[in-house]
Amino acid sequence: MAASPALPPREDRRVETDAARVTLRSWFTQPYDSAIAAARTCYAPRLIGPAEITDKQRLTIGAATFYAGHHTVFQHAHFEFGLENISRQFVWSFLHAHPFYNSEQQSQRYVKMGRARAYVPAESVRFGPAERAIYEAAVASAWDSYGEITQLLVPDARAILSDIWHIGPMSHPKRRDKVEKQAEKRAFEVARYVLPVAAFTTMVHTLSGIVLHRLWRMQNACDTPAEARAVVGAMVERVREVDAQFFDRFDNEPLEDLPEWKLPKADADGFAREFDTQLGRRTSKLVDWSLRAPEVIAEAYRAVVGLTREACPDAEAIDRLMNPARNPYRLQTLDIGVHAPMMRALENANYTFAKKISHTADSQDQRHRMVFGSRPLLTLADTREPDAVMPMLIRGNPRAREVYESALDTAWRAKNELLDRGVSAEDALYLLPNAKSIRLVESGSLLHLLHKWTMRTCFNAQEEIYQTSMEELEQVRDVHPALAKYIGPPCHIRAGVTTPICTEGSHFCGVKVWQDFPATVRRI
Repeated sequence: MAASPALPPREDRRVETDAARVTLRSWFTQPYDSAIAAARTCYAPRLIGPAEITDKQRLTIGAATFYAGHHTVFQHAHFEFGLENISRQFVWSFLHAHPFYNSEQQSQRYVKMGRARAYVPAESVRFGPAERAIYEAAVASAWDSYGEITQLLVPDARAILSDIWHIGPMSHPKRRDKVEKQAEKRAFEVARYVLPVAAFTTMVHTLSGIVLHRLWRMQNACDTPAEARAVVGAMVERVREVDAQFFDRFDNEPLEDLPEWKLPKADADGFAREFDTQLGRRTSKLVDWSLRAPEVIAEAYRAVVGLTREACPDAEAIDRLMNPARNPYRLQTLDIGVHAPMMRALENANYTFAKKISHTADSQDQRHRMVFGSRPLLTLADTREPDAVMPMLIRGNPRAREVYESALDTAWRAKNELLDRGVSAEDALYLLPNAKSIRLVESGSLLHLLHKWTMRTCFNAQEEIYQTSMEELEQVRDVHPALAKYIGPPCHIRAGVTTPICTEGSHFCGVKVWQDFPATVRRI
């Protein structure tokens, strides 16, 4: 085994790390008694209050509802947590891998990552000082590459944005300053692709009591079980501090023997090749869809409004639903689709896509929680060779591309060296960069895809999600042109119907996309 450099004194290390910090910012008072009162209300002639609950009811009703699976009563109480010093890998693999939460997370797109702050695994028999030195050197190297790529890309971003905004010698200083700031943001938005998924993030995270019970039970069902145990354990402790009985009255131990970990050894490289062959030249490929979607949606619309086929033929029903000039729901910036009776007709059509995007893009893509994805366990889908996505700005800058490819090679070599030394995949894979390719299968109803495609075909959307959304919309247009006719960014939907055309306000991209959508070329 090759010798490793001596671990420098802690105060000299460039990588900052710390234990996860979990605070309970806001919570329901009397969460457990409120749950029992809600259960009693189901069988009472009046509303039952928490103050009326007896200890006998806490014991009998609590156990009867929890162990029988009647869990809605424990969903009323919500808890708002502040989470600090948690990795982006943990967020992607666990916290955001289900739909039942709300998060406001520090953005790497708009916040410059000036210091190397990241999750570092706890020292153990297999992860000792030598392994930690390799790990921290890789993290520090990634941050160096991030800084260099940022500097290399600012001039490119500035040139493109200056052309879009027609910046010249006579332009107002405030206008030039805005472009300069946007150029820097665009540069570190792209440079972040080389940062490791170990990078720390901060968030406000809110969920219901029953979801917290589920996270506690399922804390090992992810790529980051040690981090999950620490963070979820702290979340549960914060709730116990305000109402111990919400957890202590039940025996709800974490599941240890999960079927995903009992499968034969994965063939990750073979799977990647097979999946990419299926995609061809696409990043997202339509692999299944509701064959009779237009007819079924039309039938569902008539069922809502009580019309016959003769009074409202299929084409008329589709136009009433999809045409923003006839359907004011399409113009709302508040996503009210599931609350609008006629819009729920779009739930009856579904589309499934196979897609490949980067870890950082998928971290944002998965926030469209009603468009469900079967995402990989990276500890089972790890590849020995670099397997990553390259952003557009980097492809166009030879020096930035050279630094980028070197950064990916460094990350993979360090990860592979740790694995070869016997470090667990859970720990070693924290070194993977944000650029790491994620292959998944994703499905959604037209109602929820409509919201996603409206938001993500905007030029302000993250580059890869924009690209996949445009590809998906193109393929839906091929199979169901009547449904896709009025789908696109807000400006496309609103042009000629209402004002403002662009809903982004001061964040307008500077391009009149609506004049030639979907043919308008995105340059940055």
